[in-house]
Amino acid sequence: QVQLVESGGGLVQAGDSLRLTCVASGRTGSMDLMGWFRQAPGKEREFVASGTRVRGRTWYADSVKGRFTISRDGSGNTMYLQMTDLKPEDTGVYYCAGKIGNEFRAWGQGTQVTVSS
Repeated sequence: QVQLVESGGGLVQAGDSLRLTCVASGRTGSMDLMGWFRQAPGKEREFVASGTRVRGRTWYADSVKGRFTISRDGSGNTMYLQMTDLKPEDTGVYYCAGKIGNEFRAWGQGTQVTVSS
């Protein structure tokens, strides 16, 4: 099994920056991709960004391109989401996820990000 633990959320003002961290443990070799998703109140969970653990390829939702950057440490077991120029619509619970096989099967508990206007 894979365990994912997020940290770094908080309350910020519009235009501020935050960095989220996701630390993976357990059978991390079973994951080829890690990503970030978010869920705003009353809305469905949505994809934010993802990146491969080894080659460092990345993908972003259009809504965050140019503002968010996903990165990893050398081991590939810690993934970061650097968020800049935050907007109130970025508010939500941010979840780290690990792709095992063809699905995101491992999920963290989530970290709250609140952006005030």
